[in-house]
Amino acid sequence: MFLLNSIIIVVSSFILQIIRFTFNIYVSNNVSSETLGVFELIMATYYFGITLASSGINISCIKVVSEELAFGNLDGVKNSSKKCIKISIFLSLIASAIFYFNADFIVKYCFQYKVQKSIVNLICIALPLISVSSAITGYFIAVRRPYKTVLGQFMEQLSKLISTFFLFNFFKPASIENICYILILCDLISEIISFIYLLIIYCFDLRKYFFNTQKKYEINNFARIFKILVPVALTSYIKSGISTLKQLIIPSSITKSGKNINEALSDYGQISGMAMPIIMFPSTFLIAISSLLIPEFSRYYVKKDYQKIRYYTDKLLISSFLFALLLSFILYIFADNISFLVYHRLDIGIYIKIFSILIPSTYIDIVIDNILKGLDKQTVVMIINITDLIFSTVFILIFVPIYGIKAYIFSIFFSEISNLILGLFYLLKLEKNLK
Repeated sequence: MFLLNSIIIVVSSFILQIIRFTFNIYVSNNVSSETLGVFELIMATYYFGITLASSGINISCIKVVSEELAFGNLDGVKNSSKKCIKISIFLSLIASAIFYFNADFIVKYCFQYKVQKSIVNLICIALPLISVSSAITGYFIAVRRPYKTVLGQFMEQLSKLISTFFLFNFFKPASIENICYILILCDLISEIISFIYLLIIYCFDLRKYFFNTQKKYEINNFARIFKILVPVALTSYIKSGISTLKQLIIPSSITKSGKNINEALSDYGQISGMAMPIIMFPSTFLIAISSLLIPEFSRYYVKKDYQKIRYYTDKLLISSFLFALLLSFILYIFADNISFLVYHRLDIGIYIKIFSILIPSTYIDIVIDNILKGLDKQTVVMIINITDLIFSTVFILIFVPIYGIKAYIFSIFFSEISNLILGLFYLLKLEKNLK
């Protein structure tokens, strides 16, 4: 079953990544680098809202439902998933309220007055949908039926691509604000479609597998959920807050090195919106496989099957390294060709070549994070990420105003490599102590 799920998820994730990549290419080739930079600022703020609305709920649902299933408590599976959904609704409404009542602040300090608060209102509507969808997705991963969510992901990505193409061609937006509004509106449309689908299949799945279940034993699921959710959520809020701050100060820090705000947003857009999507595009394989391993590692950990934990950890790290090393070599050699083929311009090639060197450390770090989450060490992962973010943010504040874009590039290298070293050190230490 795990092998079948892996094949389905990897293949579907690859196709989905192609759709997302197609979307990024379409947007990048139809807007200016400055507009892309503004959109990246909006998305950084949007992601912070998503963290407020749903952080910890996915991993909480995966772990609690997986444990109930491992012990054969089918009624616990049903009740745990429902409680996770209720919590997701509560958290997302709070997040939406925070964004709504601070819209003027967000427009001024996050969006640099480049767009208005109508975009913030769209984000407020999307957050509850995303949060509930995250909980439902966690349920399907835990019960080993993640393939059921695949169609929803296809519907989400295709609807975003199609609606963006249609609205861009129908309205032909020219201003930065109108372009960004359409992009966020299309994202909202896609989230609505995905939410409706996931809710329907979740209800049908419960009715099919857990309709007449009997209580095996009574457990305070709310307490168990919050025991996982609270530390993950709190550290996620800190991590996401610092990460968002880091992204928002990059353009302003670049301006202090001598460039105007438009040039700074353009540089930021070229790196974050054009080069990095190419670097991260193939990571869909590792993200899919390592995400599926979270419930597997969780089950092995609960049952104290440490031999399998060591075996799969070693296999995953070695295979991930070889894959990333090959990919790094390919992107480095063909950086200019890829830049011209994708964006019809050569200047992005230099960034692709530079960041291709980081691929092994970045990809292995993704795998390590998911293994640690499966071993109930999600708080450690967050602490490592927060420590890294604090240092890299301070680095940007101090050195980017002096050395400009070169210092920003160096900060990315520092961030990725330090994350890998800390995560790998802790994982090897933990693996050694499992007896």
